[in-house]
Amino acid sequence: MTQKEFSETISFHASSLRSHALNFTRDQEDANDLLQETLLKATRFVSKFEDGTNIKGWLFVIMKNTFINNYKKGIKNRDRTVQEDEITSANLYYSATTNGSVGSFAMQDINLALSMLPEKYSVPFIRYFEGYKYHEIADEMQLPLGTVKTYIHEARIQLKKYLKQYR
Repeated sequence: MTQKEFSETISFHASSLRSHALNFTRDQEDANDLLQETLLKATRFVSKFEDGTNIKGWLFVIMKNTFINNYKKGIKNRDRTVQEDEITSANLYYSATTNGSVGSFAMQDINLALSMLPEKYSVPFIRYFEGYKYHEIADEMQLPLGTVKTYIHEARIQLKKYLKQYR
Protein backbone atom coordinates (compact mmCIF):
# COMPACT_ATOMS: atom_id res chain seq x y z
CA MET A 1 0.00 0.00 0.00
CA THR A 2 1.42 3.36 -0.97
CA GLN A 3 1.53 6.28 1.44
CA LYS A 4 -1.17 8.06 -0.58
CA GLU A 5 -3.48 5.03 -0.48
CA PHE A 6 -2.82 4.67 3.23
CA SER A 7 -3.67 8.34 3.86
CA GLU A 8 -6.89 8.04 1.84
CA THR A 9 -7.90 4.92 3.75
CA ILE A 10 -7.23 6.60 7.08
CA SER A 11 -9.27 9.63 5.99
CA PHE A 12 -12.13 7.32 5.02
CA HIS A 13 -12.19 5.78 8.53
CA ALA A 14 -11.57 9.01 10.46
CA SER A 15 -15.20 9.64 11.46
CA SER A 16 -15.74 6.14 12.85
CA LEU A 17 -12.38 6.39 14.63
CA ARG A 18 -13.42 9.73 16.14
CA SER A 19 -16.67 8.30 17.53
CA HIS A 20 -14.76 5.28 18.84
CA ALA A 21 -12.30 7.63 20.57
CA LEU A 22 -15.20 9.55 22.09
CA ASN A 23 -16.58 6.30 23.50
CA PHE A 24 -13.24 5.73 25.21
CA THR A 25 -12.61 9.20 26.56
CA ARG A 26 -16.10 10.68 27.05
CA ASP A 27 -14.59 14.09 26.26
CA GLN A 28 -14.38 15.79 22.86
CA GLU A 29 -10.89 17.27 23.32
CA ASP A 30 -9.45 14.05 24.73
CA ALA A 31 -11.09 12.13 21.88
CA ASN A 32 -9.44 14.42 19.33
CA ASP A 33 -6.09 13.97 21.08
CA LEU A 34 -6.53 10.19 21.10
CA LEU A 35 -7.49 10.20 17.42
CA GLN A 36 -4.48 12.33 16.51
CA GLU A 37 -2.12 10.12 18.49
CA THR A 38 -3.63 7.01 16.89
CA LEU A 39 -3.20 8.39 13.38
CA LEU A 40 0.37 9.46 14.11
CA LYS A 41 1.24 5.98 15.36
CA ALA A 42 -0.48 4.36 12.39
CA THR A 43 1.45 6.58 10.00
CA ARG A 44 4.70 5.95 11.84
CA PHE A 45 4.22 2.18 11.81
CA VAL A 46 2.60 1.77 8.39
CA SER A 47 5.44 -0.60 7.49
CA LYS A 48 4.10 -3.05 10.11
CA PHE A 49 0.66 -3.14 8.48
CA GLU A 50 0.18 -6.26 6.39
CA ASP A 51 -1.73 -5.83 3.14
CA GLY A 52 -4.92 -7.85 3.07
CA THR A 53 -5.67 -7.42 6.76
CA ASN A 54 -8.49 -5.31 8.16
CA ILE A 55 -7.06 -1.78 8.34
CA LYS A 56 -10.03 -0.47 10.34
CA GLY A 57 -9.51 -3.20 12.93
CA TRP A 58 -5.78 -2.45 12.98
CA LEU A 59 -6.49 1.24 13.61
CA PHE A 60 -8.97 0.38 16.39
CA VAL A 61 -6.38 -1.83 18.09
CA ILE A 62 -3.83 0.99 17.93
CA MET A 63 -6.41 3.35 19.43
CA LYS A 64 -7.36 0.93 22.19
CA ASN A 65 -3.73 0.28 23.12
CA THR A 66 -2.94 4.00 23.03
CA PHE A 67 -5.89 4.74 25.31
CA ILE A 68 -4.84 2.00 27.75
CA ASN A 69 -1.22 3.19 27.77
CA ASN A 70 -2.29 6.79 28.34
CA TYR A 71 -4.56 5.69 31.17
CA LYS A 72 -1.74 3.73 32.80
CA LYS A 73 0.60 6.71 32.42
CA GLY A 74 -2.01 8.93 34.05
CA ILE A 75 -2.27 6.61 37.05
CA LYS A 76 1.50 6.30 37.40
CA ASN A 77 2.09 10.02 36.95
CA ARG A 78 -0.27 10.83 39.83
CA ASP A 79 1.95 8.86 42.20
CA ARG A 80 5.23 10.03 40.71
CA THR A 81 7.40 12.46 42.61
CA VAL A 82 8.90 15.30 40.67
CA GLN A 83 12.66 15.50 40.63
CA GLU A 84 14.33 18.86 41.09
CA ASP A 85 15.61 19.15 37.53
CA GLU A 86 12.36 18.11 35.84
CA ILE A 87 10.11 20.70 34.29
CA THR A 88 6.41 19.93 34.64
CA SER A 89 3.66 21.52 32.64
CA ALA A 90 1.61 22.08 35.80
CA ASN A 91 4.47 24.01 37.39
CA LEU A 92 5.06 25.96 34.20
CA TYR A 93 1.41 26.85 33.90
CA TYR A 94 1.09 27.74 37.59
CA SER A 95 4.21 29.89 37.42
CA ALA A 96 3.08 31.63 34.26
CA THR A 97 -0.39 32.38 35.60
CA THR A 98 0.61 33.50 39.09
CA ASN A 99 3.57 35.64 38.08
CA GLY A 100 1.67 37.66 35.50
CA SER A 101 3.96 39.23 32.94
CA VAL A 102 7.08 37.64 34.45
CA GLY A 103 5.48 34.25 33.87
CA SER A 104 4.72 35.02 30.26
CA PHE A 105 8.35 35.98 29.72
CA ALA A 106 9.40 32.72 31.39
CA MET A 107 7.12 30.71 29.10
CA GLN A 108 8.47 32.57 26.07
CA ASP A 109 12.03 31.85 27.21
CA ILE A 110 11.23 28.17 27.79
CA ASN A 111 9.66 27.85 24.35
CA LEU A 112 12.64 29.68 22.82
CA ALA A 113 15.08 27.42 24.68
CA LEU A 114 13.23 24.33 23.46
CA SER A 115 13.29 25.63 19.89
CA MET A 116 17.06 26.21 20.11
CA LEU A 117 17.72 22.57 20.96
CA PRO A 118 18.83 20.39 18.07
CA GLU A 119 15.95 18.19 16.91
CA LYS A 120 17.77 15.03 17.97
CA TYR A 121 17.63 16.35 21.57
CA SER A 122 14.29 18.16 21.56
CA VAL A 123 12.15 15.30 20.24
CA PRO A 124 13.14 12.73 22.89
CA PHE A 125 13.10 15.41 25.63
CA ILE A 126 9.58 16.51 24.74
CA ARG A 127 8.43 12.88 24.59
CA TYR A 128 9.94 12.30 28.03
CA PHE A 129 8.32 15.50 29.26
CA GLU A 130 4.97 14.19 27.97
CA GLY A 131 5.34 11.11 30.19
CA TYR A 132 6.79 8.54 27.83
CA LYS A 133 9.30 6.08 29.26
CA TYR A 134 12.82 5.86 27.87
CA HIS A 135 12.17 2.50 26.20
CA GLU A 136 8.97 3.80 24.58
CA ILE A 137 10.86 6.74 23.12
CA ALA A 138 13.63 4.43 21.93
CA ASP A 139 11.10 2.16 20.21
CA GLU A 140 9.24 5.07 18.65
CA MET A 141 12.40 6.74 17.34
CA GLN A 142 14.11 3.45 16.52
CA LEU A 143 17.18 4.39 18.56
CA PRO A 144 19.17 2.47 21.17
CA LEU A 145 17.99 3.05 24.74
CA GLY A 146 21.35 4.52 25.80
CA THR A 147 21.24 7.04 22.97
CA VAL A 148 17.78 8.24 24.04
CA LYS A 149 18.97 8.64 27.64
CA THR A 150 22.01 10.59 26.44
CA TYR A 151 19.91 12.88 24.22
CA ILE A 152 17.51 13.65 27.08
CA HIS A 153 20.42 14.30 29.44
CA GLU A 154 22.06 16.64 26.91
CA ALA A 155 18.74 18.45 26.39
CA ARG A 156 18.48 19.04 30.14
CA ILE A 157 22.02 20.40 30.30
CA GLN A 158 21.43 22.77 27.39
CA LEU A 159 18.06 23.91 28.77
CA LYS A 160 19.68 24.66 32.12
CA LYS A 161 22.26 26.81 30.32
CA TYR A 162 19.61 28.63 28.29
CA LEU A 163 17.41 29.20 31.34
CA LYS A 164 20.07 29.89 34.00
CA GLN A 165 18.55 33.33 34.72
CA TYR A 166 15.55 31.56 36.30
CA ARG A 167 17.57 29.47 38.78
